[in-house]
Amino acid sequence: MRMSEKKVRNELKLTGQLVSLMSGVTMEREQLEKADKAFQAMASGKWFSLKTAMRQEYIQREDGSVLRICVVTRRGQKPRNACGLLWIHGGGYGIGLPEQCGVFADRLVEDETTVMVLPDYRKSYEAPYPAALDDCYLTLMWMIVNHERLGIRSDQIFTGGESAGGGLAAALCMYARDKGEVSIAFQMPLYPMIDDRLTESNTGNKAPVWNSEMNDAAWKLYKGEQEEVSVYCAPARQTDYTDLPAAFTIVGSLEPFHDEVLTYVQNLYKADVPVMHKVFEDCYHAFDMLKPNSKAGKKAAELEKQAFRFAKAHFFAKQPYENNKG
Repeated sequence: MRMSEKKVRNELKLTGQLVSLMSGVTMEREQLEKADKAFQAMASGKWFSLKTAMRQEYIQREDGSVLRICVVTRRGQKPRNACGLLWIHGGGYGIGLPEQCGVFADRLVEDETTVMVLPDYRKSYEAPYPAALDDCYLTLMWMIVNHERLGIRSDQIFTGGESAGGGLAAALCMYARDKGEVSIAFQMPLYPMIDDRLTESNTGNKAPVWNSEMNDAAWKLYKGEQEEVSVYCAPARQTDYTDLPAAFTIVGSLEPFHDEVLTYVQNLYKADVPVMHKVFEDCYHAFDMLKPNSKAGKKAAELEKQAFRFAKAHFFAKQPYENNKG
């Protein structure tokens, strides 16, 4: 088998085995709902970081329900002329919370020049596509409207996320481009979940943490009853990659998403979109998040920080309303 646990580098093997044993989540609706609600009860509203601080705000949806968002800044520092980073948590579209992303906040929110905004989007067991994307887009528009209060600059709105969050970040870039209401300057989808179809790396993949069986079940729940799968649901189905934001991504060589991520990178490159990427050999899904103190985890974290710093120095995009001034 091409993708097997035997290939996992030694420093990651034990953690991968433990995560696989402890997760117990099969991505079936009833079990997923119980697991997610337990996670919410344990972690919602709690921010486990000594470097960054989090406050909660709330946005009203059109149907009157409320979307919770977490606004993260460097502890003890007031944002000024900052990059606005819309970060989207992972969890197969069906589980998870913004609070799980503290490790990425600590890496990317290094000073007063970055504000991270994380939506607690609806999960697939609550509502399938497009609910999660709608919540992310609502958050994006909220950032534009409130950019002065948040201390962020309107011409440097970034988006990113890990796993399914990376998939939503990629979809959001396509959706925003096509709607033409807001401009995203840079995307950072880490090992994104973007293809609902079989690829070679997602055929019988039994790697730790995330495998083909879990992936296929998660996609079925997220897609719902769509007759034809939208490119905003599964961004790998996109055929037009022009005018998308510059990108950075990483992926493990053992994970189901390996092939779809490399294809995404190639399609961006062919469309003349600046793109940076790195394949981490013998690594499974989300290794940088699950084992940050490993050699591979530290290397990935440093690369993510360097890419983000580079993006803040080089990538800007005026908003449509600014281009129309005068």
